[in-house]
Amino acid sequence: MQKIFITCTVLFMAVSAYAQPAKKKYSLVVTNANIVDVAAGKILYKKLLAISGDTIKVVADTKTAASYRADRYIDAAGKYVMPGLWDMHIHFRGGPATVTANKAFLPLFLAYGVTTVRECGGDITPQVLDWRKRISQGELAGPRIFTSGPKLDGPQSTWAGSIEVETPAQVAAALDSLQRIPSDFVKIYDSKISAGAYLEIIAQAKKRNLKVSGHMPFTVKLTEAADLGMDGSEHLYYIFKACSAKEDSITALIREREHTTRPIGLFAALPSLVETFSQDKADQLFKYLARKQFTVTPTLFISKTLAGIKDTDHNKDSLLKYIDPVIRETYQGRVNSAKRQTAEATTFTKKFNEACTALVPQMYAAGVNIVAGSDCGASNSFVYPGQSIHEEIKLLVKAGLTPREALTTATINGAKFFGVSRFYGSLKAGKCADMIMLTANPLQDISAIDHLSSVIANGKVYHKPELDAMAAYLKSTP
Repeated sequence: MQKIFITCTVLFMAVSAYAQPAKKKYSLVVTNANIVDVAAGKILYKKLLAISGDTIKVVADTKTAASYRADRYIDAAGKYVMPGLWDMHIHFRGGPATVTANKAFLPLFLAYGVTTVRECGGDITPQVLDWRKRISQGELAGPRIFTSGPKLDGPQSTWAGSIEVETPAQVAAALDSLQRIPSDFVKIYDSKISAGAYLEIIAQAKKRNLKVSGHMPFTVKLTEAADLGMDGSEHLYYIFKACSAKEDSITALIREREHTTRPIGLFAALPSLVETFSQDKADQLFKYLARKQFTVTPTLFISKTLAGIKDTDHNKDSLLKYIDPVIRETYQGRVNSAKRQTAEATTFTKKFNEACTALVPQMYAAGVNIVAGSDCGASNSFVYPGQSIHEEIKLLVKAGLTPREALTTATINGAKFFGVSRFYGSLKAGKCADMIMLTANPLQDISAIDHLSSVIANGKVYHKPELDAMAAYLKSTP
C-alpha cells in the first residue's frame, strides 16, 4: 500500500510540473522603480517593468518579481524612472563636410536622456535616413529620429538643401519629393517664400494627411494658416504677431511693401507688435489654437543664448569640447552678427524675449500643445545637443509652468504632435521602452533631470559610465 502511495505521489508531482506553464522570459526586468507618471503628476512607487526587445510588456508591483524571468535585471531602488526626453526641434546640417560631426550628436543626445528627436530640416537627408534606420535596427546608438527632410522655402532660400517653391503650381512636386523620402512631417521656412505658396503648401499637405509645422512669413496671418490645417509653429515670433491689436493692418502693410525697395522684415516689424500687443487678443487666440489642437515650440533657450551671446565667454563652456571643430566654426556667424548689433537693439531683443516667454504659461493653461525644442545644430551657436533640452525644460519652469507641466512638453506632447501617443510618452504596457533613471524626483525639483543614472533607449540599456565613455570618446576625437 505504501509503495502504491509513493508511486502515485511521484506521478502526481510529475504531471503537475508538466502542466504548469513555464515563466515567460523577458529581455530585461527593472525592479523597485519609482515611476514618474507625468500625466497624473504622481510617483508610482516600487514598480516592476518587464521589457521584451524595445517594448514594455508588463508594469506591476515589485513584490511580484519572482514571477518574472529575464536575461538581465536592474534594481532601480531609490531611482525615479520616467519616459525618455523628446527634443522637438533639432537640426542635422552643414553639408557633406559635416556629416561625421553631425553623427557625433547622437551619443550626446543619449547622454542627456534624449531618446527621441524631431529633425526640422537640413541638407544631409540621406545620411539622416541611414542613421534613423540603423538606430531603429539597434545597429547605432542614438535617439529615435523623426525628420522633415529638406525644408520648403522660396527661391534663393537662406538654408542650403531647401526645396524651393516659387509659385503655388510647384507645391505638388515639392510634396511628392518629401513623400518619396519619406519624411515624417513638412517643415516650411520663411526666408523667401510667398504667402500664396506658403498657404498652398498647407492646403495640399492636409489633403495628403501630412503634418505641417514651421516658420511663417509675416505676409501671412497665423489664423489663416491654422484654418487651412497647419499643425504647429516653431518659435514665438508668429504667435506674438497674432496677439497684436493691429495684426491686420501690419500684415497688410508688410504685404504691400514686400516687392518694393523698402520691404519690412520680421525684425523691423517687432517694435510695432510690442507696442500694439493686446491681452484680450492673446486670450482669444490661445483658445482658438487649443481648439485647433495646435502645437507651439517656444525654443526659449536658444533665444536667451543668442540674445546674450556677446556678453558671454562661451570658450569656457564645458560642452564645447564635445563639439567637432567643423561645427564650432559655424558658430562664428551668430557671434559676428551679435557684435554688429547696437546696444539698443540688444536691449530690445532681450525685452522682446521676455514678452514672448510670458505667453508660454498662458498658452499651456489654455490647452495649446506646447513642446520642448532646443534648435541645436550647426550655425545655432552654443546650443549643445542634449544639454540644451534640459535648459529648455528648466526655462519653461522659470516661465511659469510647474515641473509636471514642463515634463509633459518633453515627453507626452511630442508624441501627441505625431499622433503616436499609443506608443510613446509614458511607461505603460505596450509602449516603447524609452526611459531615463534619475536620482531625485523631477516633480519636486526640475533640476533632477540633470542627475541621470541610466538611459534605456529602444530597449537598450546605457548606464552612466557607458554614457560618459561615449562622450569622452567624442572629446578625444580630433
